[in-house]
This record gives sequence, structure tokens and C-alpha cells, in this order.
Amino acid sequence: MLKESTRTVQDGKHREIVAAGDYWIQRVGAGETLRITDLEGNQAVDTLFFNADNPIERYSAFDTIREQRNLYLTTGSTLLSDECHPMLEIVADTCGRHDTVGGACAGESNTVRYALEKKTMHSCRDSWLLAISEHSDVGLTKRDLTHNINFFMNVPVTPGGELTFEDGISDAGKYVELEARMNVLVLISNCPQLNNPCNGYNPTPIELTIWGK
Repeated sequence: MLKESTRTVQDGKHREIVAAGDYWIQRVGAGETLRITDLEGNQAVDTLFFNADNPIERYSAFDTIREQRNLYLTTGSTLLSDECHPMLEIVADTCGRHDTVGGACAGESNTVRYALEKKTMHSCRDSWLLAISEHSDVGLTKRDLTHNINFFMNVPVTPGGELTFEDGISDAGKYVELEARMNVLVLISNCPQLNNPCNGYNPTPIELTIWGK
């Protein structure tokens, strides 16, 4: 469901541009709101969420999809952890639909889907691994890289139950806002994928804004 926000970025306590292919890792406190803005349109934003106080607990695609009875996320969707605790709620959304099942690109998947020589291309999993190696204080390892959300990404499910990667449905300036229901650790890969149309074959920057309680 499309819903515009009443917040202005000038009132945010934190505002940052993340370049195409870069990562972002940040704590968002309970009651705070995070906005992800697709600055130029048709960009996929691969995102992981963890309980900041106990990172063993993390976002669960299975539980979120089951409880909301919908593959896609939009305004009103509550993101659940693997312990079925509410982590965040989408409180505003000008895109209208976000993917929960397409997963994140990796060297292995690039090889299987596209070609052997694609294995060494930059991927979202590479970005996440770099993030946790450069921020060892958060206590994450590669075993913690599990279910993610692909904000703005368009992954339709065919009548036969297959997934397809299509042109994005987002546009320049579209955003999604999430209000944290617990202290969350957010780990983003601003997707560098060049082999399918999820980024329009041209990855672009995003903007992240955080508002306090």
C-alpha cells in the first residue's frame, strides 16, 4: 500500500549517501525510524536485520511471509525475527512492493545463473563479508548472513512457482520507512549486480535517513 511520510530529511538525526556497491552497517534504536531512498530509481537494496542486543536473533523471511500471508512487503508489514518477535514495521512506502524471496547475489549464484567468469564479480555477499570483517565489534560472522529483504527489487513469481528478476518498479526519489520495534542492527549491501535487470544494469546510490523517537 502506498503511503507518503510526514517526516522531512532535514529533521533526521543521521543522513548518509551510500554509493552503488557499498555497504552500510548501523544500529537503529527501538522507536527510531529508518528511511531508505532510491535516489535515481531501479536500484535493489539488499538488507539484513539483527537484534542489536542479541544478534543470534535475526529477521526471518519464513515467519514474516507466513504471518502476513504475503510474499511482498509494503506499508503495514511487520518484519518478524526467527523468534517471531516484531523487529520493524513499514510505516511509509512510496514504491509499493519489496521482495522477500529473491535472496542476495554471490559469486556462486552469479556463476550458476550467468557464466563461470562472473564468479569474481562484486556481489552483495562480498559487501556483507567486508562489512563484518571491518566491524568485528558487532560479533557477526559469515554464518550469520541468512535471510534478507531486497527493497525496491522486482521478483515476480510465475504461475509455475518460479522466480524471475525483472525491471524494478521503483523510480527516482521513491522510499520506504521502517520504525524499529526493538534495537536493531541494520546491514545493507547497495546491490552491485550487473547481470540482471534488478538495477537496470546500472547500480546507483541510495540515501539513508534516521529519525529519533
